[in-house]
Amino acid sequence: MRKLRTHELARKSVEQFKSSKKSPIVVVLDNIRSMNNVGSIFRTSDAFMVEKLYLCGFTGTPPHREITKTAIGAENSVEWEYVESTEEVVERLKKEGYHLVALEQTDASDNLNDCTLDFKPVAFILGNEIDGVSQTVIDKCDRCVEIPQLGTKHSFNVAVSYGMLLWDYAKTNKLF
Repeated sequence: MRKLRTHELARKSVEQFKSSKKSPIVVVLDNIRSMNNVGSIFRTSDAFMVEKLYLCGFTGTPPHREITKTAIGAENSVEWEYVESTEEVVERLKKEGYHLVALEQTDASDNLNDCTLDFKPVAFILGNEIDGVSQTVIDKCDRCVEIPQLGTKHSFNVAVSYGMLLWDYAKTNKLF
């Protein structure tokens, strides 16, 4: 077994990425405070060919040193838009036919192990690292999904959770 070199991976250029068909996924960031998390979400979005990111509230936007550090250029390939109001974006996406799924722990959340996320198009809503997705946004969602955990903490890092959610969605919908 031999580790592949970067030039052997046959990755898309930014131009090729932008002109390629995207996965039927948009992502809404509801007041994400860590620029490192925002950068990681950009990078994961690139890996899964996400259509667009909506950066809302006080979520940081490129260009920003901390975002660039973790996005490693994905902030240039993934389409994004800043919108002050998360609620406004969610309402717009609902009118456009997106199925709205918040990644959040609620009294009615579906366990990611027990549900099938097979609808298209989908908008995943990710919340603040401390407070999660705001209740006003949850009220507009079609469903909430949570990731089961075994330890003492009650949540995963938002960027890590996003990666798990997208992997599950991509696997279910055979995006690879």
